[in-house]
Amino acid sequence: MRGRWSWMNRKCLATPYIIWAIGFIILPLLMVIYYGMTNGDGGFTLSNIQAIADPIHYKAFGNSVLIALGSTLICLVISYPLAYILSQNEKRGAGTVIMIFVLPMWINFLLRVLALQMILSNTGILNAILNFFGLPAQRIMYTKGAILIGMVYDYIPFMILPIYNVMSKIDKDVLEAAQDLGATAFTTFKKIIVPLSLPGVLSGIIMVFIPSLSEFVVADILGGSKILLFGNVIEQEFNMLNNWNLGSGLSIVLMIFIFISMAVMNRNESEEGDAMLW
Repeated sequence: MRGRWSWMNRKCLATPYIIWAIGFIILPLLMVIYYGMTNGDGGFTLSNIQAIADPIHYKAFGNSVLIALGSTLICLVISYPLAYILSQNEKRGAGTVIMIFVLPMWINFLLRVLALQMILSNTGILNAILNFFGLPAQRIMYTKGAILIGMVYDYIPFMILPIYNVMSKIDKDVLEAAQDLGATAFTTFKKIIVPLSLPGVLSGIIMVFIPSLSEFVVADILGGSKILLFGNVIEQEFNMLNNWNLGSGLSIVLMIFIFISMAVMNRNESEEGDAMLW
């Protein structure tokens, strides 16, 4: 009887979350699939998905993949050494440094991008500083470089936090044991810290790569109309052209690519974990 009541209590507590998931995850996803696989008359078609073969669409998709990979790589190169240094010096203001990186996330996403626009514009703060020191002005706005900077600025906390959390939990006794056995600092880093930190690295890659792949706000503001990403194409189909069928079809292509990417990364994580056990 007691077990039955416990099961009923868990079921009651889970009910609001189930309702929320159905209303805001499952139903919207089913609507996207429905519109993506039908035409304007409601008939079944795959033309919306096959539209990815259009030169404009696959070029925009390629731009999104390249910029997402670039922003993920830059975030990783910046975050990994920083997370390692902070994890080794936790008593020397590591929490303050982490807070500095997290603090911008408390500000509205759109405001952060607009602030970055003021910095990178041709008459912005960056060029004002360069002119003050007699250096040539830089034309960064409305380029892929501006979009890359915007994505790195917005998503780098999602790379630092998981890597730092994993590294800070590495048992210091393991590192001391490696040193006692004669391992150099480089060997300890290569054989112990890197393998043990891989789960955090993979989590950071997923948390940066996935939203970067579907990003369109940063491209709209910092890239203007010169750089077209896949997220911009989908957004235009929905909001400007009112073509929900084509927009949904392209969204399905993006979802499939994201699912495949996550499956590959999760498989690599599992293989790394098995290798560590051996």
